[in-house]
Amino acid sequence: MLKVSPHPDYPPEEGRYVRGNDRSPVAVAIILNCDADKIPHELEMLVRTGVESGAALSGTVQTENIGFEKIICNITANPNIRYLVIGGPESEGHSTGEALKVLLLNGVDEKKRIIGTSAPHPFLFNLSMDMIDRFRKQISAIDLQFEADPELIRKAVWSCYQESPVVFRGYTLYDIGAYPEPPLSGKITWRVTNPWVSVTDEREIEAQKKARELMERLKTRNQGKQTNQDIV
Repeated sequence: MLKVSPHPDYPPEEGRYVRGNDRSPVAVAIILNCDADKIPHELEMLVRTGVESGAALSGTVQTENIGFEKIICNITANPNIRYLVIGGPESEGHSTGEALKVLLLNGVDEKKRIIGTSAPHPFLFNLSMDMIDRFRKQISAIDLQFEADPELIRKAVWSCYQESPVVFRGYTLYDIGAYPEPPLSGKITWRVTNPWVSVTDEREIEAQKKARELMERLKTRNQGKQTNQDIV
């Protein structure tokens, strides 16, 4: 089966995850419902089981916007990843698990809002439509949310590795090989680092304006420091 090298910058986004086998066909996303410094042992075990079982990436996600954007950037940078195991509880106030599954099912509208979710802030402003569409084409979800047994995560990852199809919890799984297009390169900071890219959403325009203003203030401040150093 086809396996390819991820993008040289893979994984481009930092986050609460561990990196495993780059040739693996599966990643694991455990929904987080608490502060990052208070992650219970049970969720840690689910993340650890994912990477120890052979997942390419295994970590937690809490927010239905920036959290998803980081996942999308990292997964589309590695075409070998074809499945996403979703586990853990629901994140109250974010509806993260529901939103992630609905994103893969329905996509986003013209304003980059996830279609059909009850999540309060389901906007993927910092990604291109092409990257969102690629994520949805590349990935199939394996829904293990509300399951606390690490052995189920292990079995799901194992099933995704098989050369011949196996049935797991109603899913027919096997390693179908890398997505047949090159890896994508992108970070959620691209609007700041590429200001010439046009934006059409009012919120995006305002966010870009604030980012430019911040960059100008930092530039002016640094120039002032340099002038003072020259005088001294």
